[in-house]
Amino acid sequence: MIVAAIQHDISWRDAAATRRDLGPMVERAAASGARLIVLPEMYATGFSMDAAEICEPEDGASIEFVRDAARRLDVWIAASVAVATKTTGNRNRFIAAGPNGEFVTYDKRHPFTYAGEHREFTPGDDVVRFEIDGLRVTPFVCYDLRFADDFWQAGPTTDLFLVVANWPSSRRHHWSSLLVARAIENQCYVVGVNRVGSADGLDYTGDSAIIAPDGEVLVTASTVATVLTADVEASTVAAVRARFPFLQDRR
Repeated sequence: MIVAAIQHDISWRDAAATRRDLGPMVERAAASGARLIVLPEMYATGFSMDAAEICEPEDGASIEFVRDAARRLDVWIAASVAVATKTTGNRNRFIAAGPNGEFVTYDKRHPFTYAGEHREFTPGDDVVRFEIDGLRVTPFVCYDLRFADDFWQAGPTTDLFLVVANWPSSRRHHWSSLLVARAIENQCYVVGVNRVGSADGLDYTGDSAIIAPDGEVLVTASTVATVLTADVEASTVAAVRARFPFLQDRR
């Protein structure tokens, strides 16, 4: 299965402008043969802590953009969006929409307290797994990447981790190192998708990557808006784990 990671700039707190600019990149990713297209964290607005301004309803325009494109292009599309729920407050919500109306959500478990995210967004409770054409997928959002225990818990039943992010350039080495570590530790693919550009005093260099179960970086890019693609196969995960059965010794 071909996975496409779209590394793009974001119009700061202007979701309509971002969606307009992003449309051609989504079309290009679908034309490449991708079955799954992944966008960054808070893909439409950027990582703003002004929740009152950026949060959309659970059926808002930025979610509908993803759902409509998935149906129209016959692909899966994943991202995260700031949403205002009716019962549980504001959430930094990962969403994945499928071509036949499938819809999966995961709420970021670890708010980034360093930036005050815990004051504006309610954390999620559970790790979520879903399947695309037999490939077992587990999503996480940005800061979640630092918490290996969640990945370890999900690892044995995961073929592909998705990590969507707005990870600033000042800590880019952490981002790249942790993505590779999570792949090696869990012997599965990791797709990390980060934004590029500048916003709110921070610079973002992307460094999005698709990483193989043995830790090999299959494709990556820095500083430029681009579409990265790689082939991801559940059979490769199974073969790596059979050849080196390390997970059975985890305690």
